[in-house]
Amino acid sequence: MKKTSTRLADGRELLYYDLRDDTVRDAVDQRPPGRTVTTSELRRDVLLGDSVAIASHRQGRVYHPPAAECPLCPSRDGRPTEIPDSSYDVVVFENRFPSLAGETGRCEVVCFTSDHEASFADLTEEQAGLVLEAWTDRTAELSRLPEVRQVFCFENRGAEIGVTLGHPHGQIYGYPFVTPRTALMLRSLAAHREAGGGENLFDAVLERELADERVVLESDNWVAFVPYAAHWPYEVHLYPRRRVPDLLALDEAARAEFPAVYLDLLRRFDRLFDGPDGGGRGSGEGGKDAGGAPPTPYIAAWHQAPFGPLTEFDGVNREDFALHLELFTIRRTSGKLKFLAGSESGMNVFINDVRPETAAQRLREVASS
Repeated sequence: MKKTSTRLADGRELLYYDLRDDTVRDAVDQRPPGRTVTTSELRRDVLLGDSVAIASHRQGRVYHPPAAECPLCPSRDGRPTEIPDSSYDVVVFENRFPSLAGETGRCEVVCFTSDHEASFADLTEEQAGLVLEAWTDRTAELSRLPEVRQVFCFENRGAEIGVTLGHPHGQIYGYPFVTPRTALMLRSLAAHREAGGGENLFDAVLERELADERVVLESDNWVAFVPYAAHWPYEVHLYPRRRVPDLLALDEAARAEFPAVYLDLLRRFDRLFDGPDGGGRGSGEGGKDAGGAPPTPYIAAWHQAPFGPLTEFDGVNREDFALHLELFTIRRTSGKLKFLAGSESGMNVFINDVRPETAAQRLREVASS
């Protein structure tokens, strides 16, 4: 992997990640110099104890542009975009419309490929491995920023999820605090350790899932399963067999095996709803596959341990946390979505319409032959 750092015309950082070590990246952003103006601030909800990012400048972000005006495609034919070069493998740059900025954290965009018509599932294993390297490198770099406490790499796919740009891409957030979801896990870790005589809760969960019927696939270094209390209709958690706190700690064997395992999972998601109202392979122009069916919308989220001491969580250490990826779709059946209605949005109590064991069976059935 070769990494090249440059600056856009408005001063934002951009990094190329290339498969070839001899790749030269010297293209210059041809857009007029300027300055990105953000209004991000954090406000704390004293009743719930969490923080809300107020980012009113995001109202002006690009919204579903035609393919010819995609800002994530390479710059070509005199049409400058966010990426100055005429092609790329993987690119990461500071978000023009960040939810978090300055003292409130950092937001970056990750473009997985220059091919506008592709999706992550269309990547080769070599390309997917390069994305993993980019996620790992950015985790390392963002963790060194004084304003960043936790690094979150994720992908939203599909207009149903709220994606405003159809080009295959994800994001990386650097939060200045431990997120509420992670804080809940850390408190559960501490409580289980105290009640179970020192046993690690993540280890216990993985051991239980390996012995049950919800395993979707296994490899030498990874295990994917539908969790016992899945919140979403089709939800898979992907764990390395050896517990590590973050992407930086993955060993070479796990890194080498990850692309094939992850691409397999994504392709299974794209086969879940095959049929007249179901999903198809790849996103394609306008969010449609070649046959006109919408692709399976999903969120893929890496859970990593926060950086720094965790003294507020009863002495839990970073090494107690287990890196894992959560992959889920809001589609519950062909042509129907799972909406977060009164119970979920009002009380944060999820109601799942699909039995987890049934979801796991379906995900095993759609494995490639």
